[in-house]
Amino acid sequence: QLESSLNGTFMENFESASLDQFPFRDLMRTIKAVTSLYGFQQLDNNGITIQNGIASQIEYPLNQSSYEYALSRFSYLYETYLQNNKDIYVSIVPDKNYFTSQNSLTPSYDYQYAFHLLEEGMDYAKMIDIASLLSIEDYYKTDTHWKQESLQPIALEIAKQMNISLSTEFKEKDLDVPFYGVYYGQSALPLKPDNITYLTNEIIESCIVTNYETKETLGIYNQAKLNSIDPYEFYLSGASPIITIDNPLSTINKELIVFRDSFASSLIPLLVEGYSRITLIDIRYISSEYLDDFITKESADVLFLYSTLILNSSAVLK
Repeated sequence: QLESSLNGTFMENFESASLDQFPFRDLMRTIKAVTSLYGFQQLDNNGITIQNGIASQIEYPLNQSSYEYALSRFSYLYETYLQNNKDIYVSIVPDKNYFTSQNSLTPSYDYQYAFHLLEEGMDYAKMIDIASLLSIEDYYKTDTHWKQESLQPIALEIAKQMNISLSTEFKEKDLDVPFYGVYYGQSALPLKPDNITYLTNEIIESCIVTNYETKETLGIYNQAKLNSIDPYEFYLSGASPIITIDNPLSTINKELIVFRDSFASSLIPLLVEGYSRITLIDIRYISSEYLDDFITKESADVLFLYSTLILNSSAVLK
């Protein structure tokens, strides 16, 4: 014990054990968070701000080297696999701080400059602006992600810019499962859970999703994931290196390749009508060097769809 006390491991182990065994830990965290925000009028708790019941994370400062690293990975993909693809697009999903910082004193980096970095650094791709079509209400209150029921205008704009037709209407369905997003735990505040509403139609319900990591064949929506730690994995079963979506009702032989993060999981199902197959590749989980078997059609459309959260912390891209 003396040795562990001298080298500091005793206190580290004691702290870890006390956190696990302290019966009122969550309550005390909540009291601290409420006191900090509403008692002492602090702007954030644990980097999380609350405005009108909407939780968001302060994303600051701009990490330009991170954007440049992301551009280097995208350039590698283009130079290695895509130089003969004519129709390449890029679209950026702004994080919630893009909206909340406009009406608060919380720090914020220059998002327009960040968008410019991507547009200038990807001169081989056409930029599709979706930030101007979004508002803070289009995101879950307790989570980083956007709500699928708000994404029809986004899907239509992307389809318009990519010259594909979307004409089938969607039906909204509510899931009777409370969704406590990532900010619920991080903020330690008594936030009300979100509800998950999803969009479907005959085309979506007929699609076949193949997961190349698990070798599973599923549908676009995975009800089993609603009982997981992250119910957002309901969309396309969550994170995966490579999945394909085959549309058996398609009347055209047209494919789309999407380099993406998790925001694509709820958006891409709204684009399946325009393609016979969509391949989604997440280079957070597979090296860019091992994609030869999945990028085969030079006639395929290509979309880079990434959130500013990933672009500003892009070391996860391989």
